[in-house]
Amino acid sequence: MSPVFRASIALFLLATAQPSLSLNTIPVDDSYTPSERYYRYKKQDSSLKWPALTFTAGQQVFFDRRYKQVDQRELHLDVFMPAPETSNQQTIVMIHGGGWRSGQRSHMYALANRLAQRGYTLVLPEFRLSLEAPYPAAMEDVNDVLQWLNQNASDYGIVTDRIAVLGGSSGGYMASLLAYAGPSQLFGKSDVRVNALIDLDGVLNLDHERPNPESPLQAWLGSDREQSPELWRQAAPTSHLSKTSPATLVISSGQPRFTLGHKQVGETLKGFDIPYQYYEFPEVIHTYWLFEPYVSQSVDIIEVFLRKLDKDA
Repeated sequence: MSPVFRASIALFLLATAQPSLSLNTIPVDDSYTPSERYYRYKKQDSSLKWPALTFTAGQQVFFDRRYKQVDQRELHLDVFMPAPETSNQQTIVMIHGGGWRSGQRSHMYALANRLAQRGYTLVLPEFRLSLEAPYPAAMEDVNDVLQWLNQNASDYGIVTDRIAVLGGSSGGYMASLLAYAGPSQLFGKSDVRVNALIDLDGVLNLDHERPNPESPLQAWLGSDREQSPELWRQAAPTSHLSKTSPATLVISSGQPRFTLGHKQVGETLKGFDIPYQYYEFPEVIHTYWLFEPYVSQSVDIIEVFLRKLDKDA
């Protein structure tokens, strides 16, 4: 085979490979990272420390388990499991933040690891962000995580009526929308009714939003409130509150704009005699769950809340 012929074959293979490569390209916004937040917030909060992941005997972590495939796109999750003798049989699905367009599930590892050491099983999924697919794609993805847990419960010791959802910032909003609207089948088949919602500084209604082309929420939803009022009503967690909503814990940074709607949620749930707790830090950084001392403090608050649910059940 001549060098010219070999070069021609190589060019042909490269050219024909390009379409398949482009089909698998996923746009990524890496502007939101724990490092970026640490150096931004360290100036205003000198107490911030990087959390360390240390493991106790018997803990297990299962990385990159595929829970869904969309065309050629695989979506994965990680499972942090406690030592068997410490398990309390409560699972928590953790949804990361990042303005619906950024962030990774690894950002929740420190919080997940601490909770695993308290006996919880943590499930951390990736999902499609707004640069890849607009609403409701990400909501369908996290809904399918619950379906995957239901189908694979025996492999991970999952008790299907003891699955909670937790999220931070935009992930807290998503967790709230999933917890309140998921049972209506809004985001696809739903055989799992979560037993608790834990919202870390995530908005609960969308009344504060005004048309703004720079809004990450507007970019995720694909239109502004004036253009699509019904879509925005549907996408508001408070639109789906009912007597079957789960027990709810809201942990606020103390900055009111991040948990807008929490008063409406509290009043409504209490009216249905559903457990509700609101905890407010004394105005700390927004993404407090990424760093110490707030990781440990958040774990304590979450555990007290979930233990009380068990006690009152």
